[in-house]
Amino acid sequence: MVSKVRTVAFLGLRPMEILVEAQASPGVPSFSIVGLPDKSVGEAKERIRAAFFHMGLGMPPKKIVVNMAPADLPKGGSHYDLPIALAILGTMEIIDVSLLENSVIIGELGLDGLLPYISGTLCASMLASENNWSIICPQKCEKEAAWGGNNSIIAAPDLAAILSHINGESPIAAPVIDANGFAKRKDIGIDMADVYGQELAKRALEIAASGGHNVLMIGPPGSGKSMMAERMQTILPNLTAKEALETTCVYSIAGNMPDNGLIYTPPYRSPHNSASLVSIIGGGRDAKPGEISLANNGILFLDEFPEFQKGTIEALRQPLENHNVTISRAREHITYPANIQLIAAMNPCKCGYCGNYQKQCSKAPKCASEYRNRISGPILDRFDIVVYVNDIKVSELLKERKRESSNDIKARVEKARNVQRSRISDDDSVYLNANIRSNVLEKILYMSYETREFFKKAVNSLALSARGYHKVLRVSRTIADMEQSGAVEKKHIAEAVQYRLLKI
Repeated sequence: MVSKVRTVAFLGLRPMEILVEAQASPGVPSFSIVGLPDKSVGEAKERIRAAFFHMGLGMPPKKIVVNMAPADLPKGGSHYDLPIALAILGTMEIIDVSLLENSVIIGELGLDGLLPYISGTLCASMLASENNWSIICPQKCEKEAAWGGNNSIIAAPDLAAILSHINGESPIAAPVIDANGFAKRKDIGIDMADVYGQELAKRALEIAASGGHNVLMIGPPGSGKSMMAERMQTILPNLTAKEALETTCVYSIAGNMPDNGLIYTPPYRSPHNSASLVSIIGGGRDAKPGEISLANNGILFLDEFPEFQKGTIEALRQPLENHNVTISRAREHITYPANIQLIAAMNPCKCGYCGNYQKQCSKAPKCASEYRNRISGPILDRFDIVVYVNDIKVSELLKERKRESSNDIKARVEKARNVQRSRISDDDSVYLNANIRSNVLEKILYMSYETREFFKKAVNSLALSARGYHKVLRVSRTIADMEQSGAVEKKHIAEAVQYRLLKI
């Protein structure tokens, strides 16, 4: 007898249907799993044996073969435990697997039969929902399954509860969960009002937040670069429903799901400069998403930018342009989203004080050019805004005056984004000026002849690349949107050009 149940494999965020087949035939008692399983799947044999023993069941004294089809797709992860166990129980005629024909099953088995939390439930639930299948998963994953839009969820604490449900002895009630629930935006205790002075830098960050632009901040130690970057997250609007679902899926695959709802707050990731290429871009043995994908629809902040490994910095080129990252393997290519705002910070030189004649080292200004050369031209060209952050004077720190709060700035950012969203209505995920196609950008500039001539002179004087040309236009359009201006004017161009001046 061959028993068949359905589960999933994860190719990036894309769940793929997997058919688990189990057969028990006469022969020397054995248990083998085929279909390109990795070590974690192969170890399922011992977990299943122990779980059966705990329930008072023994493996049948037969030759048991479990096949996972398609057989040419590598299988990895412990979520195959439960479907394999149920398929074997079907061959033993303990359950009727025909009742599982329209179900997707995922779950890891403990030695005592308990079902712990398993990553990827949200993506599996979305696949089940699209095909009108139910999903069988651990009880600890029931909220996550509901967020995938599935209304038929069987969430059990252990294998015994699932058997009782299938056999009709003790049906499991459907969980009552708000499927549209969102995690509440937590007050993280920081605010832009904490920043003294630095009006130019705060203006640049507001423009970046409004249009989704990448920013490079250059300044001496202690000038507030990291402080402002951290507070950038407090002026970003909440994610749309589509963005929240995509971002939450990334965290589900990575096993970092929050326990209180979909992620609708833009994520903020700040890896240390010692982080490896794999940790930033993603990959490794399980091809898990890296920091660039965990920051999807949010901010990736790289402090001490030149101190990151050169290969890691250069690997950012393609994701910054295409907004996704592809991890290539011999048998598969896994793509994760990477629609990020890159905020980077660096000192003007190694010692950090080039330009300050009281503190700079003896190698200035040569040390500044050597330090900047750690970052290639193509990477620098991918920053929409370069802003210089100067030291704060003591008089500024002692000055008593009201500073703008994050909520005040956020209100203006939301207003500017609404202008962009109303103008580009065909795709809710691509409406920010930093991301729209160049041919669309040209149509929404509405520049006068005089403004175009001014822009041409600025481009020629700066010797901008084609990418730099379009980035100035994108930032100009964002500044105009912040002022609710239909046309891009000379003053908007002038301010945008100011953010392309590289002094070192």
